[in-house]
Amino acid sequence: MAAAVGIVSSYPRLKSSPSPSKYSKYQSFHPTCRLVCCGGGSELPPPTTPDFKFALHDALDSSGVDTTHAREARQNFMSQIKGLSSIEREVSISINRRVDLAKTAISISAEDFALMSQSPLPLPVDPFIDRLFDLAMEFCKTNKVLRASPEAFLDSLYSFLYVKKAINSFPLAQLNYGFVQFGSSNQGFHRSNMRSRLEPHPLYLHAVLTYQSGSASMLALVYSEILKVLRFWSLLDFDCEIFFPHDRYGLPRGYHKQKSAESDHPHILTVQTLLEEILKNVKEAFWPFQHDHTKSLFLRAVHAVSCTDRSGVVEESGFHLESAKTSRWRLDRRTLTSLHLVDTSLALSACERLILLGFDPKELRDYSVLLYHCGLYEQSLQYLKLYQDRKGSSLQKQASDELSILEEVAGEKLMMRLNLISMEEGWSKPPHSGKILLNNSEPS
Repeated sequence: MAAAVGIVSSYPRLKSSPSPSKYSKYQSFHPTCRLVCCGGGSELPPPTTPDFKFALHDALDSSGVDTTHAREARQNFMSQIKGLSSIEREVSISINRRVDLAKTAISISAEDFALMSQSPLPLPVDPFIDRLFDLAMEFCKTNKVLRASPEAFLDSLYSFLYVKKAINSFPLAQLNYGFVQFGSSNQGFHRSNMRSRLEPHPLYLHAVLTYQSGSASMLALVYSEILKVLRFWSLLDFDCEIFFPHDRYGLPRGYHKQKSAESDHPHILTVQTLLEEILKNVKEAFWPFQHDHTKSLFLRAVHAVSCTDRSGVVEESGFHLESAKTSRWRLDRRTLTSLHLVDTSLALSACERLILLGFDPKELRDYSVLLYHCGLYEQSLQYLKLYQDRKGSSLQKQASDELSILEEVAGEKLMMRLNLISMEEGWSKPPHSGKILLNNSEPS
């Protein structure tokens, strides 16, 4: 877990912010705005009621891990997304909204920080929220924005965020909040693709603001929050939209919507899409089974189920069997597998929050297979059945491509395996269910 703890070691003097956030003065202000929906008229499901009985925090508690801060961060996350109506899910992130995306992203950081560090202190929120305020203030101090045309305004903002800035643009001392030193003010943000990095810094807003390096979704969030501040200050008097790149190298940038083309529409990032993108990036980075990237996360996990079943050793290659056994061992020890971060608790946490967003039933299925690997068979069967019910009642057209067919077959095999396990006496209370995340035994 050495690489993952890199985030933790960056904050050696964590303490609560001494004063209320300067950002809070306008956070509670929600002016009437024109809702711009990006779903082409399609209807999303209604907001999900958080009535799920998730397993992660209880399992960690039974292992002796204090989850107080993780639970508090989860509650903060839920308090934000409960305001997501069916309409607001399709609203562009570039306009004002009731859901505070910055606080939602920080709550994701705070929960995962608590799970990784097991620190007695929570991750502070206000200093990182204030940092977004300071970025907007710095932009106004170093650029002539009052009389600029929309194009010149957006060019200045792009240069401010992504291009090296003047050394004296902002006193570095004002960026020190007593517990964390933010990045040098003469360095712009740059994009980092998580698949080429061992560290999880690009996936979390607090680390992105500290190191000024992040995924495309995080950079888009930073961009949108600066626009929100500028709009509140009445410095943004035109209809601005954010172009979200779908390649591996592009940077999120603003453009004048009145001069946009139809080809720009697929690049508009909605509130729902942004939150999904953030959590899916975390889920993928910490997924315990990182072998064979030609398969989906679910297929990799189900394949590992087959490999670790000794009754099927004859049918499996020695390489796949040993790979799955080693993955299971490292999974139990919460260490690294290959070149990717593996921490089952973070993968489970990402799945649970994606389920709370209530958009894709497949998250129930992925959560189920992770619970299976944790030995929580009763909960695994419960969520797999729930997935089948949701899938059957979904109005969305079911895909019939080869990957989807393979996933359906794998899901049926997993269901069959769970039904067989359920016939065994005492199956709902596996002896290792409480300590699967902290097991230090060697692979046999």
